[in-house]
Amino acid sequence: MIESGTLAVPQTGRRLGDFLALTKPRVVTMVLLTTLVGYYLGATAAPFDYWRLLATLIGTALAAGGTLALNQYLERHADARMERTRDRPLPDGRLAPLDALIFGAGLTATGIVFLALVVGPVPAFVIAAVTASYLFVYTPLKTRTSLCSVVGAIPGALPPVAGWAAASGEIGLGAWVLFAIMFLWQIPHTLAIAQLYRDDYARAGIRVLPVVAPDGTITARQIISNSVALLGVALLPTLIGMAGPVYFLVALVLGLVLCGLSLRLAHSGGTTDARRLLFATLIHLPLLLATMAIDKVPVSPW
Repeated sequence: MIESGTLAVPQTGRRLGDFLALTKPRVVTMVLLTTLVGYYLGATAAPFDYWRLLATLIGTALAAGGTLALNQYLERHADARMERTRDRPLPDGRLAPLDALIFGAGLTATGIVFLALVVGPVPAFVIAAVTASYLFVYTPLKTRTSLCSVVGAIPGALPPVAGWAAASGEIGLGAWVLFAIMFLWQIPHTLAIAQLYRDDYARAGIRVLPVVAPDGTITARQIISNSVALLGVALLPTLIGMAGPVYFLVALVLGLVLCGLSLRLAHSGGTTDARRLLFATLIHLPLLLATMAIDKVPVSPW
């Protein structure tokens, strides 16, 4: 009896860890960061409502984690064919698909309903749109067209819009600028990943651009064009009065670095340069958003 009880604790811990893994905590952390910045920039009334912010982050975390769990449920067969994902709880057989489905659906519904009841209908609608577009548009398109990367950038760009709406009760110009920054940032980020794991994606039948056009010309063109567009759009917060001159300078430098690395990858097409670009995107976004928040203009008409 003692030995059985001793074994039950680690097994329960592993099972809880597997359910947690379904929610992709690192991705949820990035979602919460962008939601937080959107909320902070959208909050113009004093005093700052910390409880509303906390409720927004709780609801968003639940819905985002549930959506990612449902995505793993839908893609469990493709994940089993890729080296970098085959050890996830579902393809590895550590969790039953039905358990993941119930867990993901319950978490997502709880998050959206919580947002609607506690925060407001607009942010709840935006997060519901994230779930719907991610699961029912982006996910099935991954095996059909290379445009999946562009479509997938839409739900990925919406969390700061939800944060803005939670703070202000509406979706203003500033929210759309944040959306555009997030949208454009995701293209070089996801294409760098696709370049690194092209063979894996090909085995799973996922039609990302490096798989569909393996010579790399179109991929390079998309990375460069979106990096250049991001450089221009990232300067808009200062131009419309959301952020100050410090942010403008930081955004300019970060954008030029990203463009330089994109050109370098286009020239070489090598794995090393793809990793450099991926690493740069992971630094670029948090630093850009943090600077925008720190250099926020106190009173904004948007």
